[in-house]
Amino acid sequence: MRKLTLVLALLAAALPLLAQPQQKPEAGPPRIRTLIITGQEVHDWRSVTPGLRKALEDTQRFDVRVTEEFRGAGPETLANYDLVVLNYRDSRPEHRWGERADNALLDFVRSGKGLVMFHFSVAAFVGWEEYEKMSGGNWRPNQGHHSAAHDFTVEIKDPDHPITRGLKKSLPQVKDELYANLKWQPEGTYHVLATAYDDHALYQGKARQPIPGPGLNHPSLWTLNYGKGRVFATMLGHDGPAVSTPTFVVTFTRGAEWAATGAVTLPIPPALAQ
Repeated sequence: MRKLTLVLALLAAALPLLAQPQQKPEAGPPRIRTLIITGQEVHDWRSVTPGLRKALEDTQRFDVRVTEEFRGAGPETLANYDLVVLNYRDSRPEHRWGERADNALLDFVRSGKGLVMFHFSVAAFVGWEEYEKMSGGNWRPNQGHHSAAHDFTVEIKDPDHPITRGLKKSLPQVKDELYANLKWQPEGTYHVLATAYDDHALYQGKARQPIPGPGLNHPSLWTLNYGKGRVFATMLGHDGPAVSTPTFVVTFTRGAEWAATGAVTLPIPPALAQ
């Protein structure tokens, strides 16, 4: 009897606590629903794409999916996403997507969503003028080259942009391709965030395009608005090791967040912070 009385007393004491609503842990911002479009490239997209996915997912800010076949896609393919990362280059005519898929991507960005133009995707879709307007700068026949992969420095030109704010003014990039002589849209339609110095001595007499003087600075990171949407372009990241460097990861992930949301919350590693 005493045991029963004790149990009843304990239950009576616990009831008010059980009746109280349980506090849920504070939820962070919703993850950015991201689609990486890949599947055709002259570069090693099979090793690079997992590196892009890892860089995004390691931030805990992105929920990433990958498609290796976008031909025949439509607006329904992109309807549930906030961001597209493009790691694609049509090396043959049959690799072109088709008008329906082309328009799906254009309309996706125009509607206010985000796009990341990664590395050699700026060489995709020769002759597609609207793609070039959305890119800002493009690798085109006789307009785009690079010397052998080497170490170089990325120089921040706009330290006040959300993507670059708080970064050191000079960032090292290890053994990567430095794109030069791209075809550019009219000045004022794109915004340069960072440049890199193309040392013409590194061509060793093998340059097929003009290389006046000892060298020139060329854009390596830039942004633009397309319709209501935002585009971030990075020329960094030739191969698997190049997409795992601190400089690539911090600029790529912050650029992706900005393209999707218009703001940047991701922290900067101490080694790259001002």
